[in-house]
Amino acid sequence: MPTGSRTSTGRDDAAEIARLADEIKRAADELTNYDRGDVKLLARSFQELKDCVSMLAAYRNRLKVTVFGSARTKPDSVLYEQARGFGRLMAAKDYLVITGAGPGIMEAAHEGAGRAASMGFNIRLPFEQGANPIVEGDPKLRTLNYFFTRKLLFLKEAHAVVLFPGGFGTLDEGFEVLTLLQTGRAGTLPVVMIDAPGGAYWKDWRRYVEQELLNAGWVSPEDMSLFHITDDIQDAVAEIDRFYRVYHSQRYVAGKLVLRLRAEIPDAQFETIVEQFTDILSPGGRFSRADAHHHERNEPLLHKMPRLKLDFNRRSFGRLRELIDWINDHVPPEPESAASDINSSSMTK
Repeated sequence: MPTGSRTSTGRDDAAEIARLADEIKRAADELTNYDRGDVKLLARSFQELKDCVSMLAAYRNRLKVTVFGSARTKPDSVLYEQARGFGRLMAAKDYLVITGAGPGIMEAAHEGAGRAASMGFNIRLPFEQGANPIVEGDPKLRTLNYFFTRKLLFLKEAHAVVLFPGGFGTLDEGFEVLTLLQTGRAGTLPVVMIDAPGGAYWKDWRRYVEQELLNAGWVSPEDMSLFHITDDIQDAVAEIDRFYRVYHSQRYVAGKLVLRLRAEIPDAQFETIVEQFTDILSPGGRFSRADAHHHERNEPLLHKMPRLKLDFNRRSFGRLRELIDWINDHVPPEPESAASDINSSSMTK
């Protein structure tokens, strides 16, 4: 929809944007008596986000996969070759490959994807983190001052997250992503952890999570559905493809969670969903098949998609992932259905 247009239901996105911009201006006017360092932090982080959001806007209709892994991975290692191969496979499916733009796994994924399919969010560090030559000087590269803004941008429009073995930073990103998924602060998306062939980095990590977190009751059994571990890059790509086989995206509309799908759910499968997934509904809630709500008219590319609408309890996000997997496995897709028309932000609106 062109900027400034009004939907047939009277919703005016331009007016809402203007209102939000006024809120930002009023908040900025209140900063004159704040500490200089605090104002500098707020101003710089806002400017970074504004610049990066502007860059991302030009690629909003492109699929994106974010790749994490150690900057210290050597070019002659098996993991480097895996990351390069994975980047090549995803670029062939028209994904943009997002990394931290550094060396190691990040450079390998970009090398495989090629410059045209690479995007980077670099970080200013006193060591180790110059931009790799694949994205250096590219308009899809941004260098940031703060890890917290960078973390947001890695996920803001990602359709999948892939992690190769790495150090503190890789584990930090992995737990961050899973926390956002577990709490619903990011829309459901596939998270794939790739070991070296025959390796055990992520298998050992899962054993730790099971023994120390799951057994203590600090995570739920269904939270283990939020990630997939493999040592095969072809399987990693298949896991991402599977996630978008029928499922497309999600959005909260008028208090209900709406799953946008690539195919209508037949009666038999709908009845099974009602029987098997009532535990994710709020008290008295229900499932229903629906068309687009009038509040979704600002997303015309998605308007004709069938929907599964539910009174979600906003707590059972691992089970929600299991519902999406069930739909993908049991609902017949429409002919020539593809994920290339995805046009949604991963971060919860």
